[in-house]
Amino acid sequence: MRWAFATLMLIHGLLHLMGPAKAFGWAELPELAPVSRAAALLWLGAAATLLGTAALVLQAPRIWWVVGLAALVLSQAAIFTAWDDARVGTLANLILLLGVVYGLAAQGPWSFRAEYERRVEAHRPTGTETSTGPDAPRLTEADLVPLPEPIRRYLRATGSVGRPLPRAVRTTWRGRIRGGPEEPWMPFTAEQYNVVDPAARFFLMDARRNGLPVDVLHAFAGDSATMRVRLLSLLPMVDAAGPEMDQGESVTLFNDLALLAPATLAGSQVRWEPLDERSARGTYVGGAVPVQAVLHVNEAGELVDFVSDDRLAASPDGTSFEPRGWSTPVGGYRSFDGLRLLGRGEGRWHPADASDFVYIELELLSVEHDPGRGPSPE
Repeated sequence: MRWAFATLMLIHGLLHLMGPAKAFGWAELPELAPVSRAAALLWLGAAATLLGTAALVLQAPRIWWVVGLAALVLSQAAIFTAWDDARVGTLANLILLLGVVYGLAAQGPWSFRAEYERRVEAHRPTGTETSTGPDAPRLTEADLVPLPEPIRRYLRATGSVGRPLPRAVRTTWRGRIRGGPEEPWMPFTAEQYNVVDPAARFFLMDARRNGLPVDVLHAFAGDSATMRVRLLSLLPMVDAAGPEMDQGESVTLFNDLALLAPATLAGSQVRWEPLDERSARGTYVGGAVPVQAVLHVNEAGELVDFVSDDRLAASPDGTSFEPRGWSTPVGGYRSFDGLRLLGRGEGRWHPADASDFVYIELELLSVEHDPGRGPSPE
């Protein structure tokens, strides 16, 4: 869709060059009415901004709509100077107007993107640049002594021992998601920012449903969680909040820390109960309410599943919740930010009255612990 829109703006911009070509004698265009030099400059400015819009749609999706708005004004003003010859260009400008409105909604100051960035900045731990210095707290073998054996094995296998304790984690993802076992998959990309203490989680997803953009923003901070979904960045589809949402996001916070910041499993936010050689039950108390999950670790020290009965499934509109079993099988371990972490995973619902189904599949693209400290070895 971006390529089609950019191509249309490219053609629209090139056609605007007919005005200065007529006025300055660059080409013989007898079918056009005479164009004054002042009008030619207007046409030239419109052409330049339209061509700039076409390029920025592909290269700078965050700001293209600003230039597009200027192009819209200049182009329509130029068209009014030669209405009989150029009025058909208004149709292209109507398409440009729709694009500018969408660009403003998707990337402007009231967008989920802008809110995500504001909230991340507001919750960023202070002094992060010193968190990896020689005096920074680090995970030690002594910290592992009270933990169940599977969790000790996992922390050693990830390479967490000896590293500074993370205070924040930034990640990026791609994958696909669906609302139910019979619903179509929606591809997505996402980025996420977690703060360990006090707990905060912000998750921004850019999905596609039948080719149309769907924006999703999960936000958890101050013991309160929300999930909002918009179609075309404008039309609300889901606005979920309340105690059930707070509990569900607390489970997700626990899951994030276990998979993305393993060293935090040795901290005071998690209380442990050993089960057997490959599993342990953890109670996470850092979220809105205490929640539990069973972590399964294989002989190689890889966390392979996280299972909880405390995460609630939201209805399609986010107005109600129902209890369901939830799990996140993971695998494909590889190096991220100096740690050995999952490379892929999935989320599964386990309804009591229906078959289990996978509702999300993810690939982890990048991990950065304590963003802002500079690059870490891979």
